[in-house]
Amino acid sequence: MKAPDFWWQPRANWQARALAPLGALYAAITARRMARPGFRASVPVLCCGNPTVGGSGKTTLALDLVARLRARGRHPACITRGYGGTQRGTARVTTQDAATVGDEALLLAAAAPTYVGADRAASALRAIADGADVLVMDDGLQNPSLMKDGTFLVVDGAVGFGNGRPIPAGPLREALPAAIARCQAAVLIGADQVGVHAQLAGLPVLSAQLQADASDLAGRKLYAFAGIGRPAKFAETLTAAGAQVVRLHGFPDHHPYTDADIRLVLAAADGLGATPVTTPKDAMRLPPSLRHRINTVGVRLVWSDEAALDTLLDAMLARVLGSSS
Repeated sequence: MKAPDFWWQPRANWQARALAPLGALYAAITARRMARPGFRASVPVLCCGNPTVGGSGKTTLALDLVARLRARGRHPACITRGYGGTQRGTARVTTQDAATVGDEALLLAAAAPTYVGADRAASALRAIADGADVLVMDDGLQNPSLMKDGTFLVVDGAVGFGNGRPIPAGPLREALPAAIARCQAAVLIGADQVGVHAQLAGLPVLSAQLQADASDLAGRKLYAFAGIGRPAKFAETLTAAGAQVVRLHGFPDHHPYTDADIRLVLAAADGLGATPVTTPKDAMRLPPSLRHRINTVGVRLVWSDEAALDTLLDAMLARVLGSSS
């Protein structure tokens, strides 16, 4: 489903105001759920979360943290819900496809042992039994079942928190002050175009930019398509790398691509003399028979102050591991 446009308008319109009572109820239910006690794991738990629906860069941050943890000699494992997949119980991601475990889980599994399931505590126990000494949660800010030792609030600087109202009146999954109170830092991805800093109540902010993980994009004509939270973010990253995005085709978030979808993309790209390109997350959902015909461009985070991130990460680890971290 596509989020309604009025969610992202800075001022609440009549639709948001009419739905405000339901939004207040939604926030109250979330607050009551979050008051439940969670399981305390024997290893540090780091969470990449956000207060809004849709993508903000959580998986990209999780992959960045995994690399930093490995550089510190740690053995991280990733925990995720497996959104978009049919897997219900706890499972380690091995040879499953996106339809079973979700696209994010497959990306994470290429970097570290990854476990999917609604019960984050069960996933944590499974990961620890398999040798993990630190856990990275992709999403889970609104899941109380596993206690966190460090939480990053991930924000897309282009859209921020939308109109600042809870679902269905706006894009928030809970009241913003409640989400901020459980986080140790915000990760602002992209320029702050909507006044995010002013809404963070003094929470430390780590700023980063998305950079295309490719060196041959300059001057290339691309037909970009993506089924992510904000497809325009993918096109912006390609353009910043010097590519000419002749068209962007946005699909719904986590869209399960069919042969017909991709054949239409290929025909449109050919008609424009452009190369069809998508994100690694979308590539996980392409029909296997046509996957080889689509180019993939990944992204990585480039930090404005990498030392600040490393200092914060070390402090989060030290709270559990002590000076040995």
